[in-house]
Amino acid sequence: MRFGIDRLCDEPSLRRDLRGRRVALLAHPASVTANLTHSLDALASLGDEVRLAAAFGPQHGLRGDKQDNMVESPDFVDPALGIPVFSLYGDVRRPTTAMLDTFDVLLVDLQDLGCRIYTFITTLRYVLEAAAAHGKAVWVLDRPNPIGRPVEGLTLRAGWESFVGAGEMPMRHGLTLGELGHWFIQRCGLDVDYRVIELEDWRPDAAPGYGWPLGERTWVNPSPNAPNPWMARCYPGTVMLEGTTLSEGRGTTRPLEVFGAPDLDVPRLLEDMHRLAPAWLRGCRLRPCWFEPTFHKHARQLCAGVQVHVEDGAYEHAAFRPWRLQALAFKALRRVRPDYEIWRDFPYEYEHGRLAIDLINGSEVLRRWVDDPAATPADLESLTRDDERAWLERRADVLIYR
Repeated sequence: MRFGIDRLCDEPSLRRDLRGRRVALLAHPASVTANLTHSLDALASLGDEVRLAAAFGPQHGLRGDKQDNMVESPDFVDPALGIPVFSLYGDVRRPTTAMLDTFDVLLVDLQDLGCRIYTFITTLRYVLEAAAAHGKAVWVLDRPNPIGRPVEGLTLRAGWESFVGAGEMPMRHGLTLGELGHWFIQRCGLDVDYRVIELEDWRPDAAPGYGWPLGERTWVNPSPNAPNPWMARCYPGTVMLEGTTLSEGRGTTRPLEVFGAPDLDVPRLLEDMHRLAPAWLRGCRLRPCWFEPTFHKHARQLCAGVQVHVEDGAYEHAAFRPWRLQALAFKALRRVRPDYEIWRDFPYEYEHGRLAIDLINGSEVLRRWVDDPAATPADLESLTRDDERAWLERRADVLIYR
């Protein structure tokens, strides 16, 4: 399999339309070639063929990692190349006119995780909108969706767009970044010069990677707490933990693969989850465990928890439903402990007045289902299946890899 950045560097014909134009790159620490050269350095090595004029970094930065959410990155000048590096997660989230004036073509090389809440896709939408308004070109150097084609979760409802909700899609969208660009252009009615340098030989349904080329390509963290493909598989469910008082494992070596709290009765929780909706637990193995976060929620406290295992032969790609699994954990906890303070009330991605769990899910529907004693898994299943079917139809005409 070859990624977009490798094809652009290896095939001079793909670079022909960059000649004589000022080029900028939007990238992060996982923006590397097959030989692990950062994409900015790889493009710089092409000499006069690519006239680098600027670079952009999304959340967590262009080259360095900011460990947690809502930790901003500053603008700076690249010490080796002498070009400005603009932060799109600092004073601004959208490129300013002054930033746009530095380039003619923006190359976007971002490794996504296949989840609506991952902010790199929101940044893609923002740069497409800005490019359309200022007559700039955008090229996505495509990368695989590491969790493949499955679709899962409720669709973001009207009025719930945010930096963690770029549009009306379910939690697992099943698209590559290049395909998402086509969807944003279509959905927003944008008139923009857009191109995708496509992946070569991406097979999202093939074992054992099911989206990620295991054994072919080194995994580099696209964000500090995305250490491996297993986290990516769990993330469409475990990301909801950011809106709760439960630890998602930040401050441990397996972030967003575990969840827990000091006062959690794990055997009872798992028993109730299996009783309520056993079909929602398929495709993985759940292991009771203990962990002590070194920072973040419940820091330096021993937590009783659960690890979601998706890295061995028991993993079933088509059956695994991480969003349903995590929703079920909340529902079981609410039934066992009706008074448990599950929902964390704090400013999430600079949003005030709306609970983080609702921003993450793109509506109040999931939280209300958890908190309603009369609501059943069948009720949520009915709503979710309708949303998933509708998304499969809406996304069909932007698919590049069939």
